[in-house]
Amino acid sequence: MVMYDDPRILRAIAHPTRNRVLHELSAAGSLRAADIARLIDIPANQASFHLRQLAKYGLVEEDPEAARDRRDRVWRLVDPDGIRFRPADMLAQPGGRAAYAVFQRSAVAHGRHLVERALALGGTENPGRSVSEWSLLLSPDEARELMEELMAVVERRRDAGRAHGPGEGRETYSVFQIIQPYPEDDE
Repeated sequence: MVMYDDPRILRAIAHPTRNRVLHELSAAGSLRAADIARLIDIPANQASFHLRQLAKYGLVEEDPEAARDRRDRVWRLVDPDGIRFRPADMLAQPGGRAAYAVFQRSAVAHGRHLVERALALGGTENPGRSVSEWSLLLSPDEARELMEELMAVVERRRDAGRAHGPGEGRETYSVFQIIQPYPEDDE
């Protein structure tokens, strides 16, 4: 597992298009710029630009085994399990606080977007769409155990999706998980 500590990475992944590129690569495993462009509805040259930016920060790399020939450029995440960092490590770096603030704003906006889209009335016809919220009495160790169990289920599904690849009626789904003590009201 790669643990990142460069604050510039937070700025790179805070960009909405690059974030979406990372999500598509996480779901599919390996993709060409043209595949990403088609999936997220952007020009292929724009997808290539964002892939090169992500490669510059060591987040994605070429996947020569998946290429059809030497000219075919296929990309994958450097760490197939995703991008991980410890906020404290990022904050300790020069420029870390500012980069974390940018990342945090972007992550909050993305989370809000996911929840709003999931609750939109027009999406209720999709049988694969679901919004759930539960309240559980847990110790910190039990919360960690629950997170690990959920991660195992998600990883199993992710690996199965990667084995099938995009197409065949499959599309990228977002699984948004928060496990935390019930937050106090700020009002």
